[in-house]
Amino acid sequence: MKKLNFEDTEIAFRNKSNGELNSAYLLFKVISSNFLTKVGPPITNFFMNIGLPIKGAIKATIFKQFCGGETIAECEHTIEQLSTAKVGTILDYSVEGEDDEEVFDFTCAEIIRTIERATGDPRVPITVFKVTGIGRFGLLEKLDAGKVLTAEEEKEFSRVKTRCTRICKTAFEKNVPIMIDAEETWIQKTIDDLAAEMMSLFNKKKVLIYNTYQMYRHDKLADLKADHLISKERGYLLGVKMVRGAYMEKERKRAAEMGYPSPIQPDKAASDRDYDASLKYCVENIKEIGFVCGTHNEESCRLLTELMNQHGIVASDRHVYFAQLLGMSDNLSFNLSNADYNVAKYVPYGPVKAVMPYLFRRAQENTSIAGQTSRELNLIVKEKQRRKL
Repeated sequence: MKKLNFEDTEIAFRNKSNGELNSAYLLFKVISSNFLTKVGPPITNFFMNIGLPIKGAIKATIFKQFCGGETIAECEHTIEQLSTAKVGTILDYSVEGEDDEEVFDFTCAEIIRTIERATGDPRVPITVFKVTGIGRFGLLEKLDAGKVLTAEEEKEFSRVKTRCTRICKTAFEKNVPIMIDAEETWIQKTIDDLAAEMMSLFNKKKVLIYNTYQMYRHDKLADLKADHLISKERGYLLGVKMVRGAYMEKERKRAAEMGYPSPIQPDKAASDRDYDASLKYCVENIKEIGFVCGTHNEESCRLLTELMNQHGIVASDRHVYFAQLLGMSDNLSFNLSNADYNVAKYVPYGPVKAVMPYLFRRAQENTSIAGQTSRELNLIVKEKQRRKL
């Protein structure tokens, strides 16, 4: 087993030219300003809505750092660049917040196009989608709340299920794994039920459909274990992507406003504990669970490599993947791939204006996670010094 060193910036940034490294440095310096991160989204949206030509500036900076392009074809450069370092691409059509049936149909077709693009290409080993990309948030919310649907809403949800089944059936037929992303707690049960149904249909012999577990929720480790028992009883393999989570502030605010207990862990230590426990559980049940360790946390990545070693699981075992976001934590992604682990980067794409909500979340995420921006900056500075830039 190759030695793993997350401080090796030569490997971490070997796919970046001097110019790209300098651009990343400037961008993370800007992101580190909480003021700019807060005022940037409304100002940018205002300028774009009134037609000012700032799209080029966005595309050349924050979009270039965190996205592959506006189309699948524009992602080809990123796919190839990542593959030179043995890092795979997860094509992620990141248009969100839509509310129209025609848009849902288009998004469904686009997700299927990502599966078709991945077919037979080891450089694109996994795909992904959000259920809110193919169905109305309010409808999912009503289902989660246990409210009775109208006849028209029943038809609407039938269309959502049809789209979801089409996507997962295509993944099955093309032999391309696909992950179903987690979303807010007040729509998650419906998403979980859909994911379980898809796994029961298509995970009989191989893990192709993955559901996502947000471990900053205090109930998700128990859910993972319960879902594993159900999958064993019903005769299918469980697909798991574990993340810490993406909606913490929104979740806590809604719980406080509506007067119910927060679904979020009491502190980061509790999230870390459950996340690492989920890794241990999946490793111990590796024959029945395929999983994607989605994290930017160095300790969790290192723990998983140690668990794999302890249990005699080779680095290249296809039941285990590490995943990070494009433009972040390259020291984890590229050093893991250099040590022969399976690694893939989320590569979001879509029209610049439509992807802006995703980009703003990435910038805000970097400032809200303690030390994330300074960590990125310090590593870039270290590599600039090594290159004498």
